Amino acid sequence: MKKPLIASLSNPLVKQVRALRQKKARRESGLFLVEGIHHVGEAVEAGWEVENVLYAPDLLTSRFAHELMTRLPSPPQPVTPQVMESLADKENPQGILAIVRQRQTRLSDLRNVRHAVALVSPQDPGNVGTILRTMDGVGADVLFLLDGGVELYHPSVVRSSMGALFWKPVVQTSFGEFVAWARGREFQLIGTSARGEVEYHTLIPQAPWALVLGNEQKGLSREQMDACDVTVSLPMRGRCSSLNLSVAAGILLYQFGK
Repeated sequence: MKKPLIASLSNPLVKQVRALRQKKARRESGLFLVEGIHHVGEAVEAGWEVENVLYAPDLLTSRFAHELMTRLPSPPQPVTPQVMESLADKENPQGILAIVRQRQTRLSDLRNVRHAVALVSPQDPGNVGTILRTMDGVGADVLFLLDGGVELYHPSVVRSSMGALFWKPVVQTSFGEFVAWARGREFQLIGTSARGEVEYHTLIPQAPWALVLGNEQKGLSREQMDACDVTVSLPMRGRCSSLNLSVAAGILLYQFGK
């Protein structure tokens, strides 16, 4: 049954979506926002729990989008273009967004992991999403977010992952618990540092392995590097001392995943 069109910016559902732009509301509700045709389609195809979908019929013109409407678990909620534009995270919205239930993956949930990435207290949500997208490209299995940092369901993580968030498990835990888990499964822990023991292209990793990267400002601490089996460096031939975190992760993942 088709739902009536929402035209009011003060509608309770519209207010809920607006609230979910804030971390506090996402944390308290266990929900998050997914915006755009591709991203909503990936969430649906991956089987995530979609609470509601809002769409602007006048803005939604692609065939894929209309096919997606028929595959939703419940009828979507039509809104006016003005309402959609007030909710969109960017200009020229594609005309669709979803409210989706968050997932929490635990260490005990993991099975058949061969290649992993661990980020220690990452600060930039765009980096986290981009690394997930790169992991999908190389076929890495799981992302670990260690000792806090970026909120996994931040809109920039969702957007920059290009749907990979819905297919790659992400475990949020402490550095110590991650190391204990990895040691119990004989993982090779490959740390990254400007002072790494070997240049990245000389290392032949031994599967199963996990690439461990520190955060954008501080990198890995001495204690964290000592917990790794080997540390690698990327040569810097110019004036800059380091690469962007997601760029470094991409180079290393494609090198080690060969």
